[in-house]
Parts: sequence; structure tokens; C-alpha cells
Amino acid sequence: MTRTKLLSMVSAAALAMTPMTALAQDKSGENVQPTESTAEVSAVGKVALAQDLFAYAQEGKNAVAALAAAQIMQGVDAKDVEREKTTSDNEDMAGVTEEADGADAPMDAEAMLTAALEYAGGDPAVTGLIEDAQAEGSRGRIGGASRTLSRLPAGKIDLFKVPFYGGRFAELAVVGDGDANLDLLVTDENGNTICLDKTYTDKIYCSFTPAWDGYFLVAVANQGRKRNSYYILTN
Repeated sequence: MTRTKLLSMVSAAALAMTPMTALAQDKSGENVQPTESTAEVSAVGKVALAQDLFAYAQEGKNAVAALAAAQIMQGVDAKDVEREKTTSDNEDMAGVTEEADGADAPMDAEAMLTAALEYAGGDPAVTGLIEDAQAEGSRGRIGGASRTLSRLPAGKIDLFKVPFYGGRFAELAVVGDGDANLDLLVTDENGNTICLDKTYTDKIYCSFTPAWDGYFLVAVANQGRKRNSYYILTN
């Protein structure tokens, strides 16, 4: 899907946005400011990292990489929340016939460890490490992430309205189940593009720092022929 088409779909929703605060504030221009660098990796960032690492593990059936991805996921605690959402047709996929769905949700730590055991091929050393991770479970989890599961059919677009606070580092990740390519567009209330990802993937990470309190429109487009059950995560 082209950027222009995605923007046209979110523009109407932007007009309906209500401000987060009644205080007088200049909200013209782009709602973004320079982001200060930090060495700390947040819960949202860790989920995105783990999913990318596991995708790499799947390509080469790499047990060690799959184990590492699972251990990262074990250290994250995400709270399930409801979000305001509308779903509409994707003009680029008009007339598409949806194929059989393969997965119901993105890979979690348990599923990653199961795959790691398969990739290990009975190697006793690697298998022992994986079994230790399974026994240990989730300890010392880092919180701060909220997630919403959406099951997006082929040829459809989800549109979310997400609030972020000015001056605070904002993170957003889309983590799909691997069944279909997803595109992402994030705009501020003035229609400015904050994040755009049209690469062939369903694992996307976006970060920025808003200049003021405001709502951001998040469009997720299914560019494949299967339903994609994905999580949208924010900090």
C-alpha cells in the first residue's frame, strides 16, 4: 500500500480527534522532538528484539538463537488492554480471496522453546539449556508494556487512536504471527508521518518523542492473503 493511500484513510479520523488536555498549547507542525539516547532497553523494545531474533532462528533452524529469543520474552510482562479500533477495506487488496489461516497468535516464550528443542536435534548440551529455561519460567519480568491482540483478515486495515505524552519517549511495536506481510503508518493529529514501514515483514518497531500530549493514528494494513493475528504493543 502506498503512503498516499494510507494517509488518505487516516485523514478523516484525524479530524475527529479530541485533545488530551484543555490547556492552551501550540500544536501546529509536527508532534515530535529530538529523542535523548538511552542505553536501557524497554519491555516493548525487548519484545521487538525477541521476535526479530526468533525470525532469524526460524530461517536457519538455529536452536541457540531460538533459546535466546525465548529467554528475552520470558523477561517481559505485557498487560492486555482494549483499544479503540476501526477496520476497513485495503484498496490495494480489493477482491483478494483469503487463504486458510496458519496461526492464531504470535510466538510466545513457550512456543519458542518448543521450536528450539526441535532445532536442537537431540544435542544434549543445547537441549539441557533449553530444558533449564523451560523449568525456570518467567522470573524478574520487566513491565511497562501494554498489548492488544487483533485478528486482521486479508485485504483489511486496522486503525487505532493511541495517546502519548509530550516529552516522554514513545514506543510502538507490531508483532504478527508470520502468516502475512503487514505495513505500518503512524501519523500525528496534523497528518504528519511519524513512522512508516512497508518492508516485507510483520515485525515492526517504531519509537519517537512527542513534543506535546496528543493522539496518534496507527494504521496496520494486511498485505497478504491470510489473516494475521498480531499484537500492537505500546509503552
